[in-house]
Amino acid sequence: MRIRRAEIVDAPRIADVHVGGWQDGYRGLLPQSLLDALDPAQRIPRSTATVEQADWPTSGTLVAEDAGDLLGFANLRPTRDPDQDPAAVGEITSFYVAPDAWRQGIGRSLMAASIQTMSDAGFSAASLWVLDTNVRAIAFYEAAGWLRDGATKDDVVGGAPIRDLRYRRAVR
Repeated sequence: MRIRRAEIVDAPRIADVHVGGWQDGYRGLLPQSLLDALDPAQRIPRSTATVEQADWPTSGTLVAEDAGDLLGFANLRPTRDPDQDPAAVGEITSFYVAPDAWRQGIGRSLMAASIQTMSDAGFSAASLWVLDTNVRAIAFYEAAGWLRDGATKDDVVGGAPIRDLRYRRAVR
């Protein structure tokens, strides 16, 4: 397995992993009708734009691949949160591993590479947001050294109210 910067040709598989991650990871946490309606083809333009807008070393998409199969991705950028300094704090805006590749160390490797990339970009800390009911993801992040910092965001997704929790960690 290797971690590398995403290329435009990766966009369709990034969209597949993203949708699969939502459909399996959020089952029982978000409305099933929303999850069933997700279509990777509709996400390809967004994935393509994100890869095209990379500004390494401070922003871009990392992918994890094995034997040519893209198994996970992480979108990295300066924080978007107004209470944090974007020159000092990076943010993981998306972090997904293909559900059939869960619990194989791919997420750990991708997270380690994400943290190293943010450190190399000059950030001293990083943040991410996670759905408060996503126990599996929270356990993964906490095992990787992320700590809840107390910030929350409320939103509505697919007609359901949700709350996101912010996690933060040092990257240097």
